[in-house]
Order: sequence, then structure tokens, then C-alpha cells
Amino acid sequence: MGGCSAPNCSNSTSIGKQLFRFPKDPVRKKKWVVNCRRDFEPTPHSRLCQDHFEQSQFEEIARSPAGGKKLKPNAIPTLFTIGDPPYPAVTIPYILLPMKPEPVEKELNFGDHGYARRTPLPGLEEEEDADGTAEDQQHCTQCHLLKKQLEQEMQHTARLQKEAEEMKKRLYRLDRIEKGLQNFLYEDQIRALSLTKRSRRAVWSPETILKARKIRCAVGTKGYEYLRELGYPLPSYRTLCNRLETKIMVTTDMSCEELAELSLGLMATCNSPADVAVLDEEEEEEEKELRGVLS
Repeated sequence: MGGCSAPNCSNSTSIGKQLFRFPKDPVRKKKWVVNCRRDFEPTPHSRLCQDHFEQSQFEEIARSPAGGKKLKPNAIPTLFTIGDPPYPAVTIPYILLPMKPEPVEKELNFGDHGYARRTPLPGLEEEEDADGTAEDQQHCTQCHLLKKQLEQEMQHTARLQKEAEEMKKRLYRLDRIEKGLQNFLYEDQIRALSLTKRSRRAVWSPETILKARKIRCAVGTKGYEYLRELGYPLPSYRTLCNRLETKIMVTTDMSCEELAELSLGLMATCNSPADVAVLDEEEEEEEKELRGVLS
């Protein structure tokens, strides 16, 4: 918080003194400046404390919003502890007194006393100018580098924001795809889509086993294997047979396709050469994948 702008006055609000802004009216502002004994142009942050105003310059009853004293509309500061001002002090409100011309400094003649001369030594002024120019150039170079770094950071931030927006759109699309898959696939089938083909790491739920059994009975062995080759998440035929709770041993010369066409709801072990070849080939692929994972 700033303090009082009057000379030799260090009062501020931190010690309980109330500060007042300089008037916006140029005429009143000039009166305040003349009485301050300072030749300066007040800024919006310039203040005078309450000690520079007589008691008659305050309102008797009115208070400021903060609870302090309130100056009259035509209040003029007149209490200062320094010598007479260079200009006549203003004590009457709204009367601007004429200003005295500023005294002109006379050139001092120091005679032959060389140590008191103000003329710089030859070459010293040139060295000072050169040092100032070098410092200005160094500051300009640093500003240019900082500006370039700021532009690079802004470009990097814009690129990251663009990538984040693209990732949000991609996640939204994947979420919609997952919701669409949930309409006809179970959660374990959706997880199996991210695994390798015919991987033995997949864990199938009882609902998926029953669903696979119905599909197997509906389309037969070849149709079931064709769906698995296309990537439809289904357990292997061997896994399906091992997971079924009720197993009925059937001794017949009929093939698996012929038994499926009867729609008896029975799962029979396939002894036909074609089915055995398919199962053997499937077991070899599963063993290879398992060895690759373990290695």
C-alpha cells in the first residue's frame, strides 16, 4: 500500500492514517500540488494523508464508506512541516493564484579549480555511451530469444490441445463401438477380440459356452469353424466339449454334421478324419502360441 506523497512525510494506512486521492479536476489538483511543495505530476496512485488538512476541511457528520473522515468537495491541504513553497500556498477554495516563474539556475564559475569542473574527461563519455549501447543490444538479444521460446511453447501447447481433441473423438467412437458390440456379445467375447486368434488365454463365461453350443448345433462343425476363422469370438470345439456339464457318449457311424442336422441337442466326439485333422491342427497352433507366451 502506498504512502503520503508530501515531502518528509511517511504516513500510510499501515499506521492508521487515512489517505486521500488527488482531485481529478485539474484546477483543484494544481492547488494541491502547489501546497505540497513538490514540482511533480500526480499519478492515480498519489495520495495525501489526513495530517495535511485542517479540521475545517472535513465534513462534520458525513463518513466515508470505510468509516473514516470525508473531505469537503472544495477541501485544500494547508498543513505541511517544511519551508515556504516556491509558489504561494492556496488556502481559499476554488481560487487559483498566479504562479511565480521558476528561477533559472546560474552558471557556476569555479575558476581554475579543475577538480570541481563538471566537464567529463576526454574519452570517458564515449566509453559510457559504448557500454550503454552494448547493454541495450544484450537486452534486445535476450528479449528476442525469450520471444522465440514463447512462440515455440505456444505452438507446442496448440499441438497438444489438438491431439487431446482427436483422442477425445477417438475415445467417443470406441465407446460407441463397444456399446454396439454389447448388444450381441458378452463381455468375455469383447475381451477375446483383443487377444490373438484362438488364444488359450481367453476365459469363457457359462453364458458364452451355451451360446456357442447353440451356434454349433445350428450351423454344424464347418460353419462353426468358419465363424471362428472370420474372427467371431467363440471358444474352440474342444473347449466347448470340455466345458459342457452333461456329456453323453454316442457310438454311431454318423458324422458330426449329420448329428447336428438331427437337432437333438447332443454334443458328440468327432471321430471323422476331417474333424480329427481340424482338431489336431488347432491344438498345434494353440501349443505354438502358448510356447511363444512362455518364452
